[in-house]
Amino acid sequence: MSRKQTPPGHTDTTSLENFLRPIVEQFGCDLEAADIAPAGRRRLLRVLVDRDGGISLDDVAEVTRAISKALDTDDIMGEGAYTLEVSSPGVDRPLTLPRHWRRNKGRLVAVTMTEGGKLTGRIKDVSEEAAELDVDGKRQSVAYADVAKAKVQIEFNRAAGNDTETFDGVETPADGTVEEN
Repeated sequence: MSRKQTPPGHTDTTSLENFLRPIVEQFGCDLEAADIAPAGRRRLLRVLVDRDGGISLDDVAEVTRAISKALDTDDIMGEGAYTLEVSSPGVDRPLTLPRHWRRNKGRLVAVTMTEGGKLTGRIKDVSEEAAELDVDGKRQSVAYADVAKAKVQIEFNRAAGNDTETFDGVETPADGTVEEN
């Protein structure tokens, strides 16, 4: 059986993602992306991780150490020098999976439909097939299959009355504090 040799310093992204996914999942995180790009004489390995409730800098540091250790004991990156960069996706990341929508519940999103229409609304509810948006005070269901592009909108001056979110039937202020009666 002949085996296709990978050129030195070249790594297949799919193989790399398959290698990294179980490492990242040990920390309760999802591997959002892994990308290798040339950076001078080295390569830059960018790994994006996220999870429900967000990911802290301490979490990123733990995941980075685990990935670094695993890469040191395996030859998946080949012989070439590389720099490892682990981070979480920014707010400008497109919403492409149901978990992306779920993690942004309560946020304002701009959606471009596959048929060309556009709408902007606040994510109110999420399922595996669609999101319920509040568009100008009216609920509108948006099936993910009908979405060409969706991005969270950055709100610097969020309107009064939009400062609470409902999770598990309990309203909490957007800053995460809970008032006791």
